[in-house]
Amino acid sequence: MDMITDARQIAHHEAVRAAAATGGEYLTFRLGEEEYGIDILKVQEIRSYESPTRIANAPSFIKGVVNLRGVIVPIVDLRLKLGCASAEYNSFTVVIVLNVKGRVVGAVVDSVSDVLELSREAIKPAPEMSSAIDTSFITGIGSVAERMLILMDIEGLMASAEMGLVDQTRH
Repeated sequence: MDMITDARQIAHHEAVRAAAATGGEYLTFRLGEEEYGIDILKVQEIRSYESPTRIANAPSFIKGVVNLRGVIVPIVDLRLKLGCASAEYNSFTVVIVLNVKGRVVGAVVDSVSDVLELSREAIKPAPEMSSAIDTSFITGIGSVAERMLILMDIEGLMASAEMGLVDQTRH
């Protein structure tokens, strides 16, 4: 990766963190015991899980592709990508179809909870962690009553070079 791309990614992450700090609407979902929130504007639809067509030599977190009304959509299992202990497929397992930088991508999660509106006061900055833990895609922590939501920059995660889902030369 070159310095220009690195600078763009850093600027993008900072802009997303600043936007998260102002509040907004988030789709909440579960991965294992944790509850996450993503910007509702990135969500195209929510579908029940169907087994995708496997792609040879793809990383384990890329489950394959599905045909969604004529569009071939890569399916990423966020549980595997984010290191959850197990990834069981059951009747609650869903795919959140996202629009990431003009590309349609599916994200497998344990279940979808609801859509929450979080005020600026309900969002705290993401904690500083050691360099061994990648928190670059965590934009903050949302608090709603007894619930704590890990707010995620889903576009930044899905568009990262490591995922290989979005052409890095696009702006």
